[in-house]
Amino acid sequence: MRVIFAGPTLFGADVRPGTDYELRPPARQGDVHRAIMQGANVIGLIDGIYEHVPAIWHKEILFGLSHGVHIYGAASMGALRAAECATFGMVGIGEIYEAYASGALEDDSDVAQAHAPAEMGFRPLSEPLVNVRATLALCLDRSLITSQEHDLLQATARDMFFKKRTYRSVVRTALGESLRAEAVLAQLREHAVNAKLRDAERLIAAVERTPDSRFAPAFDWTFQATDFWNAEFPGSG
Repeated sequence: MRVIFAGPTLFGADVRPGTDYELRPPARQGDVHRAIMQGANVIGLIDGIYEHVPAIWHKEILFGLSHGVHIYGAASMGALRAAECATFGMVGIGEIYEAYASGALEDDSDVAQAHAPAEMGFRPLSEPLVNVRATLALCLDRSLITSQEHDLLQATARDMFFKKRTYRSVVRTALGESLRAEAVLAQLREHAVNAKLRDAERLIAAVERTPDSRFAPAFDWTFQATDFWNAEFPGSG
């Protein structure tokens, strides 16, 4: 069984899971462990739930790896966990993962995104900073905005709370409500880059390519089932 955890990153994308993998909602603590116990051999982590519920636990990932489960991460929470667990065998995919792994990105909020609940398909309600930066870079490269506008818009986006960050709010805060501001907003929307989706699509392809079977672990570390682990997941140590 192959399982991919995703939500807002895939909203509106042409992704039609069939027999190759099962698409599940963004992961929270316990979801990856549950998938492993249900027989998942390949897991792709894209989106995760946090803030109001416990986030996916690193130890769940280590548990899966110790049992030979292929685990990939990209785009959002997956990129963060992959950068943190790469030395243990988790495989990171995409530019966002590479940026976290290299230290070019350090803040979790760079991929944070407000979204609607499952009943509304996890519709995005804000724009993650990684997407805004990529869009601004493209617009600058095509001379659609000036270097001064680029720097001002990027600084504004960086300082804005992630739940309030939209292209409109960034432009209005940085440039006001002039005709030029409206023109810039139109360019950003027309040339918007979805860096998270781009990486997520690469993860999906990797999951589909991976044999639906577990590997023989040969790590230089051993999974330790602590008392806290046993309390949270009894009988799975």
